[in-house]
Amino acid sequence: MGWIVALIVGGIAGWLASLVMNRDASMGIFLNIVVGCIGSVIGNALSGPLFGIRGSVQEFSVTGLIIAFVGAVVLLAIVNFFQRSRLR
Repeated sequence: MGWIVALIVGGIAGWLASLVMNRDASMGIFLNIVVGCIGSVIGNALSGPLFGIRGSVQEFSVTGLIIAFVGAVVLLAIVNFFQRSRLR
C-alpha cells in the first residue's frame, strides 16, 4: 500500500515543482510522478545530512511532501541547466 501513496505524493510533488519551474506544459502525469519520486530521493539525500530532517513519501506527511517538492525543484533546475547549455 505504501508504494501507491508514494506514487500519489510523488505525482503531487512533481506537479508542483513543474509549475514552479515553468515546465508544466512539457511534462505529463507520468513524468510528474517520476520527477516527484526521484526528487524525494534527492531531497532526503540533501536534507538528512544537512538539516537532520527525514521524510518518507510512503506514508503521507507534510514533511515528506515538502522534501520531495524541494528535491524535485532541484532536479528540474539541473535538467533546465543542461538543456539550456545544450541549446547554445
